[in-house]
Amino acid sequence: MERICAGPSSAEGAASTGPERTRPVREDRSASGNARMSRSSSKDAHGDRRSQGQVGTEVDGAVLTVTIDRPQARNAVDPETAHALEEAFQRFGVDEGLAVAVLTGAGGNFCAGFDLKALAAGANYGLREDGRGPMGPTRLTLSKPVIAAIEGYAVAGGLELALWCDLRVAAANATLGVFNRRFGVPLIDLGTVRLPRLIGQGRALDLILTGRGVEADEALRIGLVERLVEPGHALAAAQRLARELAAFPQGAMRADRQSTVNQWSLGFEDAMRAEFRGGAAVVASGEANEGARRFAQGKGRHGT
Repeated sequence: MERICAGPSSAEGAASTGPERTRPVREDRSASGNARMSRSSSKDAHGDRRSQGQVGTEVDGAVLTVTIDRPQARNAVDPETAHALEEAFQRFGVDEGLAVAVLTGAGGNFCAGFDLKALAAGANYGLREDGRGPMGPTRLTLSKPVIAAIEGYAVAGGLELALWCDLRVAAANATLGVFNRRFGVPLIDLGTVRLPRLIGQGRALDLILTGRGVEADEALRIGLVERLVEPGHALAAAQRLARELAAFPQGAMRADRQSTVNQWSLGFEDAMRAEFRGGAAVVASGEANEGARRFAQGKGRHGT
């Protein structure tokens, strides 16, 4: 794990997160300008479904940034937003030109979880055992990495979205936690599965049972986030990391990632065979031989 800055978190407790922050101005550039950004429109990809979900997407080379854009609700996710998030990551999964995605929130917070006001008003989250998760992409299995860029609050279902990501880059004033505990809302986006796998069962139960807030310093110490940066810089740091990952040969990286993720459900022998099959496929593709040739030519040595 890496700590990029010093200074403890000073976030407030409970559900209040202080005054709303100014929404950032985001830039539109054409594909020829090396980046493009779109916002979820009133129609989905099929052109026949209305959506009020607020999700922005921006592409810079091989990196996709997905932004939950509901700052007035601290990026709490309603059913339409959940649908838009799932669609954005489904498109990422099948787009061969994209290698890494970054998930973030607008207006100084990552995500405050379910939109409880929408839930109280009778919104249908489509709860079912199969299909998409209530928060959107949390049940998707992707072959490419996703990085969470966390500012402010990542709590309740927002924490579950962060746990769905491969890596978490957090601002030093971020707060994470199972804040839904106080409202009688369960974790149903795999929070009870991913959290103990990430930080261990004892620490996970501490957070799950108490619903207490976890400040950024503690989150780094217990392995809940992997990197800390100065407040306001989480997105830039996550995008920089994403570009670094996208620059690697993708076959080997994805095979190693897939083996790491899949081994949880396998016994040792099966996990060993799965790792071998994935690695052998990369070698057969010629990617490893190409890397060996670059090494022999003196390229990429000493970590460069």
